[in-house]
Amino acid sequence: MVKLKREERVDELQRNGYRIIQNPSKFCFGMDAVLLTGFARARSSDQLLDLGTGTGIIPLLMEAKYHPAHLTGLEIQADSADMAARSVELNGLSEKIDIITGDIREADHIFPSASFDCITCNPPYMIGKHGIANPDAPKAIARHELLCTFEDVARQTEKLLKPGGHFFLVHRPFRLAEIITVLVGHHLEPKRMQLVHPYVDREPNMVLLEAVRGGRARMTVEKPLVVFRKPGEYMPEIGEIYGY
Repeated sequence: MVKLKREERVDELQRNGYRIIQNPSKFCFGMDAVLLTGFARARSSDQLLDLGTGTGIIPLLMEAKYHPAHLTGLEIQADSADMAARSVELNGLSEKIDIITGDIREADHIFPSASFDCITCNPPYMIGKHGIANPDAPKAIARHELLCTFEDVARQTEKLLKPGGHFFLVHRPFRLAEIITVLVGHHLEPKRMQLVHPYVDREPNMVLLEAVRGGRARMTVEKPLVVFRKPGEYMPEIGEIYGY
């Protein structure tokens, strides 16, 4: 029996009957993590690593959708890692998914070099501490580059991906030039990109990217993904990603 702590709840994931433990007062997964798992791909033989896994949403959804051979989530915040580990146990996936408490910046000391076929990441988007009331709060750490930068993420991904391995991430379009520059600087060649728009007539607020370690320079830009037809009504593609 998996025990819940104060203020925690169990949410349904609409995939394989899987559930996740979350604490709304600390941090709950958002649409960006779900859209990343819809954009990413994995084979049944793949070893997958999720950097900054939070409460484990991405490994759970990647397992439900693609059934890779093994998945690992790395998370620096002990409370989030504990929730992720209990969610893994709740779903009977303890032999399939490992949750490791550790720092992304030290990932190459935790895992062997070139040991993963796929790496996923939903990194902190915001630079600096502007507007942060409590820099130690889980929400602040998840949203702002307080404990690691995107450069740290790319550096570790280059070390941990197998040659030809795939890196999938979600980020904000306002940092796209920087993101591509950093990826290429770490031999992670952008191969596929999709912009996400809240409505058809609004500018994009998310970008999904796939990069290949050591890949050749050629990128495909997929058609935009629009989230809402109107307030409160998802476009059909979003419903499919969520499993509705």
